[in-house]
Amino acid sequence: MPHDDRSCPAIGRRAFTFGLAGASFLAGAGLLAPPAFAQQAGQPFPRWVETFRARARARGISDATYNRVFGGLKPDTSVYAQDRNQAEFTEQTWQYLNRRVSDWRIATGKQKAKQYSGLLDRIEQTFGVDRRVMLGYWGMESAYGEVLDNPKHMKPVFNSLAALAWGDARRRKYWETELLNALVIVERGWGTPQEMTGSWAGAMGHTQWMPEVWLNMGVDFDGDGRVSPFGKPDDALAGTANYLVKRGKYRRGEPWGFEAKLPGNFNTDLADNKSRRPLSQWGELGITTIEGQSLSGYDEPARLWLPGGAGGPALLLLHNFYAVRSYNPSSNYALAVVHLGDRVMGEGPFVASWPGGERALTISEIQEIQQRLTAAGFDTGGTDGRVGADTMRAVRAFQQKAGIDPADGYASLAVLSALRQGR
Repeated sequence: MPHDDRSCPAIGRRAFTFGLAGASFLAGAGLLAPPAFAQQAGQPFPRWVETFRARARARGISDATYNRVFGGLKPDTSVYAQDRNQAEFTEQTWQYLNRRVSDWRIATGKQKAKQYSGLLDRIEQTFGVDRRVMLGYWGMESAYGEVLDNPKHMKPVFNSLAALAWGDARRRKYWETELLNALVIVERGWGTPQEMTGSWAGAMGHTQWMPEVWLNMGVDFDGDGRVSPFGKPDDALAGTANYLVKRGKYRRGEPWGFEAKLPGNFNTDLADNKSRRPLSQWGELGITTIEGQSLSGYDEPARLWLPGGAGGPALLLLHNFYAVRSYNPSSNYALAVVHLGDRVMGEGPFVASWPGGERALTISEIQEIQQRLTAAGFDTGGTDGRVGADTMRAVRAFQQKAGIDPADGYASLAVLSALRQGR
């Protein structure tokens, strides 16, 4: 449906204007809920490999390609325990955002926005997806490609998918299909078994594609004759934009939503339900933009979300928020993507404070925490100012030792203070 310039507010610091400002079933950072399975293989792995060959032939996989992939391959059975590891930490929304929309990601995103401005221009022109969304995904999914060469994060995909297809009885059909998709990629010459590394579930590249998405949504945007989420980010970002348009129904030139201001007597029971109402109706209930702009006359349907509960930021979510969310069915994830993109493009943090929350630590403060933890014998996996699972585990171990409650693994101001005190 065409949208004119009255479909949502066109002023304010959060880029409400139409016109470009410059995940899905991808199973990237958390899309696939890790299966709580135990290995339930019906036959020894070598026999299963030979049995599965017929399925591969039926998909057009040559014996040469099949032998190339499976020759000497050992199933990575460590994937069976990933369900325990994936749910290791729980975070409130403000913690989730502080850790992901970090100073490091914002600063690095600004650098990438300048470095790849030409590529982002082409993606906006071709697909209509705002560069801030693309930068948000790139930063969230792979820290702008920084983790792709890290063996702690990336595993050989065929070893993982083969183990899952062989041993996960609960979701065997899904894993078999993705394994076949990965074989087709090799058959087409788009990737080699050696370069196809990814998450425990098989998500690969700058924006963490599953094989199915690589095959069906991928785009040869750099014109080298193959589609690849690795190497230059051209294909990865273009394919993700293609996914957003075709599967997420992303609409060119529209914002994801904006922070709003609620009247003092607002009935918060109207938030967070599945129904949407025109912005003008929210305006009739006393809601304005965070700057106080009236919503009168704007007919775009929106949902009201209070991610931190009453008293925290109030967000009016428009169509493109759900397009972004199609990449990973988590509202916190989608919020981190769009907020990171906004911050990279120069916008500020949310105006309303988070109930029970605190400011995000700076890069130097996080590095200080990592350095002090390392000196105290807690392994943070590095001192680069990025908080990953290793740092969170180290923080939690320190919290437990120092008696800091809750011992949630969050690198907080209290943790920094305790470390400085030598606790």
